[in-house]
Amino acid sequence: AAIDRVEADDQIWAAILTGAAGMFSAGADLKVLSAGRDKELFTKRGNFGGFVLLPRTKPVIAAVEGPALAGGCELALACDLIVASTTAKFGLPEVKRSLVAAAGGLARLPRVLPPQMAAHMLLTGDPIDGQRAYDLGMVCELTEPGGALEAALKLAGKLNANAPLAVRHTARILRDVADRTFDETFKEGRSAIRELLASDDYKEGPRAFVEKRPPVWTGK
Repeated sequence: AAIDRVEADDQIWAAILTGAAGMFSAGADLKVLSAGRDKELFTKRGNFGGFVLLPRTKPVIAAVEGPALAGGCELALACDLIVASTTAKFGLPEVKRSLVAAAGGLARLPRVLPPQMAAHMLLTGDPIDGQRAYDLGMVCELTEPGGALEAALKLAGKLNANAPLAVRHTARILRDVADRTFDETFKEGRSAIRELLASDDYKEGPRAFVEKRPPVWTGK
């Protein structure tokens, strides 16, 4: 529902997914799973948490403090960018409970980490901390404890300073780039350019550059 509101509001160009009380998310409630009520944790459109497979056009940044484990890690992986503090802990411990990371973890973790490291995390269930995740390229910005949300807001500001339609096309293509060949991705980029050529913002970008002023984007 939150993402639907973001998508429907023309004044919102980016969103941040975060937790509370020093925690991001520990994933699914095992009591709910053991009671056979797992359907409560999924939606038809978004799958786990109503988010991991939810179609969207606008970029979402994960701001991670503390544990992002199991489904919580999968929620973070479903975002376009991850900002984390040194308190963050990322893990997919499903194998420790006779489960698999079926809400996107198996597919997405090997795309953001070296294959052997992803395999180690998925097969042992052992987590890595925020510093390690940053060193390995899973996290794009690392902060001191308590600083993830502020850093994510600043990062969102950087995204919002760019042409929103161009950002959305770029984010959309990046989400599926691992599933496509170079030629397919190249064609997607050319298709995006054709759409952007017909936009008002395409005219505003060069005009603002010539006039030596910040561009005023409209998202149209």
